[in-house]
Amino acid sequence: MVDNTNLGSNFIDDINFLYKPKQAFQKKQVSTLFAGTGYYVESSRPETVKLTVEEMAAHMKRELQDGCDGSSIKCGVIGEVGCSWPLLPSEKRALQAAAQVNVDIGCPVIIHPGRDDKAPQEIVRVYQEAGGKVDKLIMSHLDRTFLSEDKLVEFAALGCYCEFDLFGIELTHYQQKESVDMPGDATRIKSIKSLINSGYEDKITISQDIHTKHRMMKYGGHGFSHILLNIIPKMLKRGISQEQIDKITKVNPQKWLAY
Repeated sequence: MVDNTNLGSNFIDDINFLYKPKQAFQKKQVSTLFAGTGYYVESSRPETVKLTVEEMAAHMKRELQDGCDGSSIKCGVIGEVGCSWPLLPSEKRALQAAAQVNVDIGCPVIIHPGRDDKAPQEIVRVYQEAGGKVDKLIMSHLDRTFLSEDKLVEFAALGCYCEFDLFGIELTHYQQKESVDMPGDATRIKSIKSLINSGYEDKITISQDIHTKHRMMKYGGHGFSHILLNIIPKMLKRGISQEQIDKITKVNPQKWLAY
């Protein structure tokens, strides 16, 4: 499990919240949990918008190698690195800083792209120009970003991981961009199959992006087991093989996380 909370996402105030699942892990109740470092969208973190690339990179490297918030907990990934559309100056510097740290220590990076189908390509360009390696890069939220399979396949050719992480969200109205009709799980599976048919099964990851209570089983939602209980059986019925599913759910995330 990857927790993408970082500066600006405002879901937690103290990294020490991870000690509770750490204790549960020791009792074999939960799986491994990876914490994220980095900077979310510029509008969410006004106190950091003047930081330089070097200052941002030093902060991220410190949280990855030494620990964060005065704790012994080391982050395992950079992200989500928040990007708006158009890309704002501090967000561009955060991308460049993430690329620098990736080059230095080989860590994985995950991106929150702006809500426009031109945003992912622009982000990859900035990231690569700063030296970042796309084989350790995930572009998240593609299920709400590329509504055309042709554009999705064209983007996949750039070499980063393509993530479909809104599984469980079944609605048409997309509050953050009303011109977009949010796809459902069946459409997400169809897009994944299109990528597989185009030869990109090694570059697909899936998740649920759970960040609100109503998504939890306790409050009537699908919970964290939705992909295992509901999506994988549907993928099998839609002609995606167990070997391909194992790549998407096990092998690809392991390759991305390892460094």
